[in-house]
Formats: sequence, C-alpha cells, structure tokens
Amino acid sequence: MGRFTQAIADEYRRLFDTAEIRAERQRAVERSADRALELKTRYQDIGGPLGIPWFFIAAAHMRESSYRTDRHLHNGDPLTARTVHVPAGRPPKGEPPFTFEQSATDALKFKKLDQQGDWSLPKLLHTLEAYNGFGYRRRGLPSPYLWSFTHHYVRGKFVRDGVFDPAAVDQQCGTATLLRRMAERNEIRFDDEPVADDSALIVPYAVSKPRSAEMLARAEALQHWLNTFAGVYLKVDGWPGRRTSDAFRRVTGSWLPGDPRG
Repeated sequence: MGRFTQAIADEYRRLFDTAEIRAERQRAVERSADRALELKTRYQDIGGPLGIPWFFIAAAHMRESSYRTDRHLHNGDPLTARTVHVPAGRPPKGEPPFTFEQSATDALKFKKLDQQGDWSLPKLLHTLEAYNGFGYRRRGLPSPYLWSFTHHYVRGKFVRDGVFDPAAVDQQCGTATLLRRMAERNEIRFDDEPVADDSALIVPYAVSKPRSAEMLARAEALQHWLNTFAGVYLKVDGWPGRRTSDAFRRVTGSWLPGDPRG
C-alpha cells in the first residue's frame, strides 16, 4: 500500500495541481505559510547538511507540533525528555532537554530521509504521507495530513491511534495545502518542475483587480492555463497582477503586456 509507483506519483501531481484552498480556511493557511517562513533559516540549517528541502521540514513541523520549537519533530512530545509516543525513546543519544535542531535531525535520520535523494513533488508528498501513515489510503480516502483545508478533503479522521471516526473533520492545515500556498506565493519550487517555453494566451497586466466581467473571465482563463504548467501555482482570482505576470514570464519568458517591469 505504501509503495511509490508511477500511478501514485501521477495521483499526487494531479491532486496538487488541482488543489483549491477552501475560502473559509484561506486566512489560516496564510498564517501557517507566514510562520513557516519565519522559521525558514532554522529549517535550512537542519535540512541543508542532510540534503532535505527546508519546506518538507516546515510541513512536518506544522502537523506534528504546530511549529512549536519546544517539541520533538518525531511526534510533538516535549523536548524536556525523550519521546514517549511512537517512535518512543528518541533521540537515543545525549541527555534531555534537547534542542529542536537535535531532535529534528534525529527524526529525519531515524526515517532515513537523509538517504532519500529524490525530492520531486510526488516523492515529497509520498514521504509526507508516509510520515503519518497510509491508514487513509487503505480506506480509499485522501489523507487530511496532506489535503486538509482543500476541497480534496471533506471528513473522516483517525482521532487516536487505530480509531477512525468517519464524521470527524481534521482541524489542521494539510501539509500539501501549505506547500501549495507557498508555491502560489513563489516561496518554494520543486526539483522536478521544468519551465515551459510557449504561450498563446495573453491578458494585459492590471495594477488593481479588473471590474469588467469579460476581463475577469479572461484573466481566470489565463490563470487556469498557467496552472497547467509544472511549477506554477496561482490563486485563480481574475486579477492579472504581479504574481500572474511572474508566472507568465516563467512560462513564456515575457512579462504580461503593461507590466512596468517589462
């Protein structure tokens, strides 16, 4: 069930490319992305020597301990002692209290993520799902550990180890949801995303959101089109502004007409 196959990779890519953050959760996702960026340097210091992207660590940290730096990355237990919950007894060396960096390094090495090498988007999402377990996949459900706060996830949650409640709704931002928003904001980029080199769809740059229904529709069509390219994650809002122009340049090599940067 947990084997990484091409079919699974294609599923991750499809879900990520089509993920839409629920309107009522957008502010929470935005705050979560902001917090990840506040801790970016610490994540880089941990992940850099191990060859692990900082944003993978950020996503796991968000889910396991809500960005608390006084908790183990393994499972959210306090750093004042070795872990009690699964995996218990970590880190095995040294004496508590541990620093967040010590714990996080042990957690990542314990799962042999320093040996992974492949950090393409599908493999990264598979690794995040494995971090929590494949219990949802066995039930044919999208894991809230990845997709909570997007339209891909509705309900169903393991409320404690081995106990599944089909009516429960996860109240944390999903890891893929966080990554999707940070990608939309051009804060991160995945290793396997080539840049496309052609386009036939053009909408003029706009300093403010257009009021014309026709222009809004054209801009939304452009944004949908740009989102079909790997590495482009735009919020489809009908505003062909700075981020849409950034994405257009990434795909075509040119800014949108009227962009002052062009």
